[in-house]
Amino acid sequence: MNGLRSSQLAAAAGVNPQTLRYYERRGLLAEPDRTLGGHRLYPAEAVTVLRVIKAAQALGFSLDEIADLLDEGRHRHGPDAGLRARAHAKLAQVEARIADLQVVAGTLRTAVDAGCDDLVACAGEPCCPIPFAGRVAEEHDSAGLSPPPQRHRAEPDSGIVASVPARSGQHAEKHEQGDGLGKHHGDDQA
Repeated sequence: MNGLRSSQLAAAAGVNPQTLRYYERRGLLAEPDRTLGGHRLYPAEAVTVLRVIKAAQALGFSLDEIADLLDEGRHRHGPDAGLRARAHAKLAQVEARIADLQVVAGTLRTAVDAGCDDLVACAGEPCCPIPFAGRVAEEHDSAGLSPPPQRHRAEPDSGIVASVPARSGQHAEKHEQGDGLGKHHGDDQA
């Protein structure tokens, strides 16, 4: 019998041997023939199938989507076996995700530039660049609450003291005690 053993196929495709068995169980890889001794023997084409699976995963397709694409390819349901339509849909998803990530990146840049160093304190500030900040201020106003008390913190390396909302109750104690990572906020010592 000719073919590749599990270890040979895994090495040729750059995957782990357990991945082969998993893909077999998922229906992505056809169950191979076996030698008289029970060893799996995969056809040479299995290398291509595994590389296609890994490439499709890198393009954002889930294993279920890849299984459907492989199945459609085997049965040739039309001129492009659904790949063109699925690739178009995946491209739209990726482009939407990129747009979302660009918004996130812009917000993070603004937060970094604004010097935000405390999520809760920043959220109470009307100028906070974090998207929920406006909602926190609106909720505070609609509840008829006065603005939260301010505490002062020194800007690192600048000598500037900024006013930020003070923490109250449990949050203040936790803030003064530290963050659980051995760092004590408000201490100038590391």
